[in-house]
Amino acid sequence: MPLNSVAPEKVGLCPQRLQRLMDVLQAEVTRKRLPGAVAVVARHGHVALFDSVGLLNPVTGVAMTHDARFRIYSMTKPIVSVAAMMLMEEGKLLLNDPVAKFLPEFAAQQVATLVDGTVQLQAVARAATLHDLLRHTAGMTYEFLGSTPVQRQYTQLRIGSRERTLADFTQQLASLPLVFQPGTAFEYSRATDVLGRVIEVVSGQTLQAFLRERIFEPLAMPDTAFHVQDQHHELIAEPFARDPDGGVQMRVIDVRNDAALASGGGGLTSTAMDYARFLQFMLNRGELSGVRLLGPRTVDFMTTDHLGDIPVFSAGSRSLLPAGHGFGLGFAVRKNLGGAPVPGSVGTYFWGGLAGTTFFVDPALDLFGILMLQAPNQREYYRMLFRDMVYAALQD
Repeated sequence: MPLNSVAPEKVGLCPQRLQRLMDVLQAEVTRKRLPGAVAVVARHGHVALFDSVGLLNPVTGVAMTHDARFRIYSMTKPIVSVAAMMLMEEGKLLLNDPVAKFLPEFAAQQVATLVDGTVQLQAVARAATLHDLLRHTAGMTYEFLGSTPVQRQYTQLRIGSRERTLADFTQQLASLPLVFQPGTAFEYSRATDVLGRVIEVVSGQTLQAFLRERIFEPLAMPDTAFHVQDQHHELIAEPFARDPDGGVQMRVIDVRNDAALASGGGGLTSTAMDYARFLQFMLNRGELSGVRLLGPRTVDFMTTDHLGDIPVFSAGSRSLLPAGHGFGLGFAVRKNLGGAPVPGSVGTYFWGGLAGTTFFVDPALDLFGILMLQAPNQREYYRMLFRDMVYAALQD
């Protein structure tokens, strides 16, 4: 169910400048730096741009389609964060509940600290809460953000394996030490995967079933799931086999089969229009087409900074939060007009995925944009390029 389309000038966007955006993306395709892309720009509840360039699959040479299926990786996190907040609104959990209240395996966590070059373990000063999971202050990490002793343990345990269930995953993860005391640092992490398991325990449903029944069906997002069904395999967007810039090409997950792990942090596949519906729901502060899943104040609460003075230590995490940004409950949030190297109003929130998908929502301008592509090593470049050129198209 697409959102309504209008002429860009009807919503204060310049058609020539939106075309320039598509021309620049096409030039990247022509240079063979980008396989293909789908872009959506919407304002005041109407789609002003919904277009595609390039190839769906560089191997087959099939052209990109508007309904291409993309691995959205960490763009899964905002959706799972919404699911958790729905349960909060139903009185089934509190954000200051300890994670261990729902997942007892997290009851005896320890923190790894380096003392004179050796790793020593100490008990947590306070237990990690659901609030910590949502804002990535639970002391967990991602193995690909660095090579500390704890991150190496994540790698050795193949903590990112999609072959174990969510229940098995949280048991394994809970056995590993934390990198920070809960609540003391923002460290982007596998916390949203843990949150997915909390949702299962609280709701009594699998994460797949909860998201489908409570979010995807009500918001009319039929093409969003943890794998792509057989009849749509020919619509899966693929990256180049080799990195066009000569780096080591990241391997993307196989989404043709249903993995054992429903990764709340990075497992979903979606289409540009499905995700547009989710973002319009967010921009409408919890409602779409007469269906309300969250109260307006809950959406405001999610999309404000929750870090305050909590520092961002690790280099991997720092690169994810541009200057002038904090983090809310599932989204990076802009705190200052200047400082960051991309435009955006105060209160703009965004996130992206490891394979290159990205979105931003600017409530002050009643605007959102989505760029769907599969170019893992170039993701930062295209995220910034897209943001620059969308803001350049605004005429008011």
